[in-house]
Amino acid sequence: MLNYLWFFLAALFEIGGCYAFWLWLRMGKSAWWIVPGLLSLTLFALLLTRVEAAYAGRAYAAYGGIYIVASLLWLGVVERARPLASDWLGAALCVLGATVILLGPRFSSS
Repeated sequence: MLNYLWFFLAALFEIGGCYAFWLWLRMGKSAWWIVPGLLSLTLFALLLTRVEAAYAGRAYAAYGGIYIVASLLWLGVVERARPLASDWLGAALCVLGATVILLGPRFSSS
């Protein structure tokens, strides 16, 4: 369960870091947005290493599902755009997939 907390925190910092660049390059905000963007992306990378997984690729694959949920929450809270029901259905499927990826090695015979 702790993995999901690390994934969620990592996602918030990744989205925040990327959003800082979005503000600068797409919304015409100050280039100073690069500074918190880079700090946020650094925290993202550090947090993702906290996940209990034997392989980085498996951790990153599972992270994708949680990232999608965090992105939809960001869309609603920060950008004030309401995610669609189909967005949430897709996100639920992705979280299910992330769970299979994380738990799969425990049930595998190899």
